[in-house]
Amino acid sequence: MIKITAAEVNKLRQATGAGMMDCKKALVEAEGDFDKAIDNLRKKGQKVAANRADRDSSEGAAVAKINADNTVGVAIVLGCETDFVGKNENFLALASQFGDIALNHDTKEAFLAADFGGMTVAEKLIEQTGVIGEKLDINAFDKIEAAYVGSYVHINKIAALVGLSAKVDNADVLVKDVAMQVASMGATTLSYKDFDPAFIASETEARIAVIEKDNIELGRLGKTLKNIPQYISMAQLTADALAQAEDAAKAELKAEGKPEQIWDKILPGKMERFISDNTSLDQEQCLLDQNFIKDDKVRVAKYVESYGDVSITGFKRVSLG
Repeated sequence: MIKITAAEVNKLRQATGAGMMDCKKALVEAEGDFDKAIDNLRKKGQKVAANRADRDSSEGAAVAKINADNTVGVAIVLGCETDFVGKNENFLALASQFGDIALNHDTKEAFLAADFGGMTVAEKLIEQTGVIGEKLDINAFDKIEAAYVGSYVHINKIAALVGLSAKVDNADVLVKDVAMQVASMGATTLSYKDFDPAFIASETEARIAVIEKDNIELGRLGKTLKNIPQYISMAQLTADALAQAEDAAKAELKAEGKPEQIWDKILPGKMERFISDNTSLDQEQCLLDQNFIKDDKVRVAKYVESYGDVSITGFKRVSLG
C-alpha cells in the first residue's frame, strides 16, 4: 500500500474542506494522486447529492456583498438542511466565499458556472454536499446596481440590499437604515404607484370579506367590531374620494356640535386617520409608504427626503426558508 503522509492529507483537506479520514481514504484510493483524490471526493459528493436531492435545504446562511465603490451589491442564500450546519464557521466561510464570487456575475446561472478553485460553483456545491453530508444549494440570488448601494444582514437569516440615486452625505447611514427596514418589514414593492389596478381590486374585496367574517364572530361575542375600510391603497384615494371623506368628516363635526371655526384644527387629524385606515396594503407592502421602524411617526419616504436630493432606486431581500 502506498504511504500517505500527514502533509498530503492536510493539503487535500485545505483544498476541499473534507474531514481528515475522508481525505486520507480518497488519497489511498487514488494511490497518492492529488487530482484523482479530489475527483474521488467529488464523486462521493455526487452520490450523496443524488441521495439527498429531495431533501429540503431551508436552513443555511444569507449573505450580502458590496463592491469597493458601493455601486453594486449581491445577496445570496446558501442553503443546507439543518440549523446546526448553517451556524458552522466553515459553512459560513464558504457562504462568504460564494458571495464574493457572486458579486462578479449578473445571474444565478452565470454564478453557478463561475470558477471556484479549478471547479465550478455548482461542482463545489456537490463536493461540499459530500463533505458535509447535507444537501447544499443556492436558494436565492439577487443583485442591484445604483449610484450608491448598501446592505443589512440580520443574523445570517435575512439579507437586504438598497440602491440610492446619489451618494449624498451620510449615504452609508441612510442606506443601512432603509436596508434594515426592508429586512424587518418585508416590503414587496417600492411604492403604491407600482400596483396593478386589478391586484388592488381583488385584494380590496378579499380583505373586506375577511373583516366582515371576523365581525360576525366579534358581534356574536359582544366585542367591538373592526372598522371596514372603503379602500386599501393610496392608488384608490382619488381627489373625489378624499373630498368625500372630508365632507363626511365635516358632517361628523357638525353632528358633534363642534364650532365651525375650529374645524381647520381638527380636520387634518381626521383626514390623516382616514388615509391611515384606508391604506393598509401600502403600509404592508410598499417600502416608501411604511412607517419607519426607527421613528414610526414618519413614513420611509419622508425619512429619505431628510437626506436631501436622493431617492431609493430599488431594493432586494433574500431569506431562509
